[in-house]
Amino acid sequence: VTHSIPACIGNMTINSKQLDEESPASIFAVNKCYVTVQDGTFFDGSGFAALVREGYKVRSDVNITLEFRTTVVHGVLLGVSSAKVDAIGLEIVKGKVLFHVNNGAGRITAIYEPRGTNSLCDGKWHKLQANKSKHRISLIIDGNLVQTDNPYIQSTSADTNNPIYVGGYPADVKQNCLTSKISFHGCLRNLVLTKGQQAELFDFSRAFDLRGVFPHSCPGAEH
Repeated sequence: VTHSIPACIGNMTINSKQLDEESPASIFAVNKCYVTVQDGTFFDGSGFAALVREGYKVRSDVNITLEFRTTVVHGVLLGVSSAKVDAIGLEIVKGKVLFHVNNGAGRITAIYEPRGTNSLCDGKWHKLQANKSKHRISLIIDGNLVQTDNPYIQSTSADTNNPIYVGGYPADVKQNCLTSKISFHGCLRNLVLTKGQQAELFDFSRAFDLRGVFPHSCPGAEH
């Protein structure tokens, strides 16, 4: 076995002596255990998860679905970029959800603006679907559809080749379709990227880089 267990461990004794779990000599990627736990991955607002080390190719079509829960009105949800301008990005800015796409000719944005600034940042689960089909983009939040016109109809492919960054990204990494650098604070679950008939569910415990992210442990209530 080469990976850690997604679980809580307590009251451990060795030779009848109880270990002091509150003050370990060293600690790495270990979080608190919660009295009530939900399915999901907890992002503590300081880092990110990096997926697909060899680079994810968005190209002409991609459909992204995920669920998020937060009480904060700013935060990066997801970004895939290239060394050039091609990129896609999802973020929460001032309580709105923004889906940016640049197929090479210029950035276009679909914006979902809820009635109240905190409507999406109420600590409850919300469903998000972001779809890019050639030059068309749309965003569906909790069943509400937002579409935007794209003047660059000849430009249809986002030629990305960088990893998928979720919940934030490293300071030295360029993201051409994100306006915020603020890491997400809250929980995410059920991240699926679909291309054609092929749907891929991403398990955060298999990310090649995790910072401030705790897979399989979402506190039942914000703590």
